[in-house]
Amino acid sequence: MDCIFCKIVEGTIPSKKVFENEHVIAFHDIQPAANVHTLIIPKKHIADMNGVEEADLFLIGEIHRAAQQIAREQGVSESGYRLVNNCGKDSGQVVFHLHYHLLGGEKLGALNSK
Repeated sequence: MDCIFCKIVEGTIPSKKVFENEHVIAFHDIQPAANVHTLIIPKKHIADMNGVEEADLFLIGEIHRAAQQIAREQGVSESGYRLVNNCGKDSGQVVFHLHYHLLGGEKLGALNSK
């Protein structure tokens, strides 16, 4: 498999980790879209949210618990942060390994809507 996030999990590609436990790893995004921009991923390869099976649902909880801790540690839990998951090509997903973006550390613009 040629997944960049799996290589980060394996340690063959370096990352600037901010969190890790048995199931989840989080690291700084190399192209940050906000002052705080962390990617949170399961260690298990799942292509996107549509690939999450019932046995994997605990991973979503693990990701959200990690997000809470990271937000506290990065100093954005009180001021506010955005937790985003893009699912599929049309959403803007570029790396097809389930991941969430934790964004904060500045006033974020409103999400565009039609």
